[in-house]
Amino acid sequence: MNLPPGLLISAPNSGAGKTTIMLGLLRALRERGLSVQPFKSGPDYIDPAFHLAAAGRPSYNLDSWAMSDTLMHEIAQHSKGADIILAEGSMGLFDGVAQKGAYGYGSTAETARFFNWPIILLLDIKGQAQSAAATALGFASYQKNLPFAGVILNRVASTRHERLTRLGMEQAGIEVLGVLPRRDDLALPERHLGLIQAVEHPDLNKAIGDYASFIAENVDINRIIELGEAKTFSNPLSGASAPPPGQHIALARDEAFSFTYPHLLSHWREQGAQISYFSPLANEPPNSDADVIWLAGGYPELHAGQLASADKCFAAIRSHAKTRPVHGECGGYMVLGKSLIDKNGTAHKMLGLLGLVTSYEKRKFHLGYRKATAICNTKLFAKNSSWRGHEFHYSQILSQPDDALFTVVDASGDAVQETGSVRGHVTGTFFHLIAKAD
Repeated sequence: MNLPPGLLISAPNSGAGKTTIMLGLLRALRERGLSVQPFKSGPDYIDPAFHLAAAGRPSYNLDSWAMSDTLMHEIAQHSKGADIILAEGSMGLFDGVAQKGAYGYGSTAETARFFNWPIILLLDIKGQAQSAAATALGFASYQKNLPFAGVILNRVASTRHERLTRLGMEQAGIEVLGVLPRRDDLALPERHLGLIQAVEHPDLNKAIGDYASFIAENVDINRIIELGEAKTFSNPLSGASAPPPGQHIALARDEAFSFTYPHLLSHWREQGAQISYFSPLANEPPNSDADVIWLAGGYPELHAGQLASADKCFAAIRSHAKTRPVHGECGGYMVLGKSLIDKNGTAHKMLGLLGLVTSYEKRKFHLGYRKATAICNTKLFAKNSSWRGHEFHYSQILSQPDDALFTVVDASGDAVQETGSVRGHVTGTFFHLIAKAD
């Protein structure tokens, strides 16, 4: 398969403004009449929803630790029909884990090299001028054969600041593709897990339009289009994606349940599964014909009181669980439990299908890749089957009395306490499923 020409936006570190620049570029390219396919390098499940809003095409994660090369090939095929690909990196360009996963170490640089997408490095140059060139040169030359397009300079204070920084870049042989003046008003709102969700933004379309105007005024978009590189894959194979958990999946989706990797839903549909949606926040019961109920991750801790009063929805889920599988990921797992304690110390009664009790009163950060191996046979996970995923939450486990569902290790092979739980037809995990492990 021939992929459209592609580029990748990265930075030396998190918090450099990648997402804002990414959204502006996506919309600016779209406004030029181009069909733009967005991707996200790494296990981020918030950014793809913003990408969709900006580009008008679903965004997909590409993850070299959790995904095999064949699975990444397969996901890349979603770019069919696009004119150009634009991918957004995670963290810093070379940041990954210490031990190899399904294909690599999970760095953005690996994604760029795998697809031969030239890197546009976003540099925050506050407090420096010519010295920024040393940073850019280091990133461009740190690894051999790394495709590198140039830099966009961010937070430029003045014409003089720009001139001095450009001088350093010229001396280093680094192309400057854009110069962005300081605009603190363009930052996206955040909360404890990063950006707020796209559906919560008060006027997302206007915000993205403002980003696009800002980018169009200050970035050489024609040059960026010219720099895109095409990639050809011969005989793409079927990757090790997770098979559908049932032929009809009732998926919880609203502001409390929103985190499911887009490639999973696409692959489930491609394998013939039907997906219907329901909103626990609106007290909507799942479709009674569903084979399995899937409670996605999200922010149930922000809506615990409202969820506790969702009597019709909860009754339907409890009834379903008597004979058919129910699975919860992260926030969904917490809702399957006995109770959820919010940041104020108030306990809210949840579904009670598991004995899990979780609390946000004293937050504890949990972050990282996970490899999980099933301890027993369930309708969704065969004994000894292995899965790769990612965990990101601040909740603490106060009680986890049910049988463990998995043995779980992090990217270094160290065991973690979040083993998930199983009781009858009900299962839950704190990690978000990405792919079946080889």
